[in-house]
Amino acid sequence: MKILCISDQIDPLIYSVNIKERYHDVDLVISAGDLPMEYLEFIVSSLNKPLLFVFGNHNLGALPYYHKQWRDNADLQSISEENTEGYGSTYIGFTTYREGKLLLAGVSGSIRYNNDIGQYTEFQMLCRLLALIPRLIYNKLRYGRYLDVFVAHAAPFGIHDRKDPCHIGFKCFLWFMKKFTPRYFLHGHIHLYDLQTPRVTAYEKTMVINVFSHYLLEFENPAR
Repeated sequence: MKILCISDQIDPLIYSVNIKERYHDVDLVISAGDLPMEYLEFIVSSLNKPLLFVFGNHNLGALPYYHKQWRDNADLQSISEENTEGYGSTYIGFTTYREGKLLLAGVSGSIRYNNDIGQYTEFQMLCRLLALIPRLIYNKLRYGRYLDVFVAHAAPFGIHDRKDPCHIGFKCFLWFMKKFTPRYFLHGHIHLYDLQTPRVTAYEKTMVINVFSHYLLEFENPAR
């Protein structure tokens, strides 16, 4: 299986008339957040492949139509529901999802640093992870594993994250990886300006990958 992973930055290699030539053989596209919905729409319409996404802490115009609690926010009242129609991508924030034989789960947002929407405290994020457990247990009983790919915007604490208040990772992600052993943990949020900066790190049984801009992930398809 080949997955085109994207986040945080519109990549000219993807946002191009040559996208079909470069990425015709991908099976799936995953966005780890902070990208315009129009960019996702372009990818879906160009490649005609499934696209799964979570929100980050920017580009949140469509967020109210996936999370009812944000619909009364004054800054978002001018957004029309038609703006979210026809994008052709699937939101997997705070839920589990099965794409073919691939078992996925996702969470949106970053650590809370200025009380804006799309931000969560450590405790709030932990509660959202706990809410996934019943379905993960079902996966284990039905498919013999909890999860293949976990998608988040923020990084885990101490892995690829930074010390400033906006980019600190979530400690509960470390617990989640230990307990549910996803094969891959995909995240964005941490921009890579130095090519020497590590973007792939092993933690327990999980490969943590910073998919900033774009990253091609290839692996053998699960047996079931």
